Amino acid sequence: MALGLIGKKIGMTKVYTEKGEAVAVTVVDVSGNSIVQVKQKAGKDGYSAVQLGYGEQKEQRLTKPLLGHFKKHGSAVKQFVKEFRLENDAQLPAADFKIDASLFSAGQWVDVIGTTKGKGFQGVVKRWNFSGQPATHGHMMHRRPGSIGCRLTPGLVWKNQKMPGHDGVDRVTTQNLKVVQSRPEDGLLLISGAIPGNKGSIVVVRPAKKKPAPAAK
Repeated sequence: MALGLIGKKIGMTKVYTEKGEAVAVTVVDVSGNSIVQVKQKAGKDGYSAVQLGYGEQKEQRLTKPLLGHFKKHGSAVKQFVKEFRLENDAQLPAADFKIDASLFSAGQWVDVIGTTKGKGFQGVVKRWNFSGQPATHGHMMHRRPGSIGCRLTPGLVWKNQKMPGHDGVDRVTTQNLKVVQSRPEDGLLLISGAIPGNKGSIVVVRPAKKKPAPAAK
């Protein structure tokens, strides 16, 4: 994994390219990211990683172990903490490294991790995209799942059978989205397409795993 950023989903809008084409983008606020701790493979941690904090928080709202962790490393108290593992110590940022939107450049491919919107209790048609049963000829079960078991051997309902239930509030990674604009002065990233979550939800933006990183200039 490479170093990424924690951000807040602001909402969606559209921007225009130089060719005059409208592109739907999601605005992510990544201002306020700071390094809480740097772990070194050569040290007692045994692996290379950078721990980032995001969002201001009151000290009285933290547990004592977490508050002690921030004070031990001389970091401001943060609401959200995320650790990004690196391959080796050579990839660790320098002491004066600035964590902001400039970490990503326009045209770069990214993955966005977030929690999907909650949709409550849903049936199989909406939850699992079932096609449904016949809608005519006296049929009275249009959106029902139908038979889920059998009286013959093995005579049970298999685990992971798709059935009605709670939908949403899942951790989802949307891959291969393009950074349309990077605005370090505003602390914003404009990412093409939609990303998981409600407005105001916390997301993690990282370099895409399945798309190449931009060439160094």
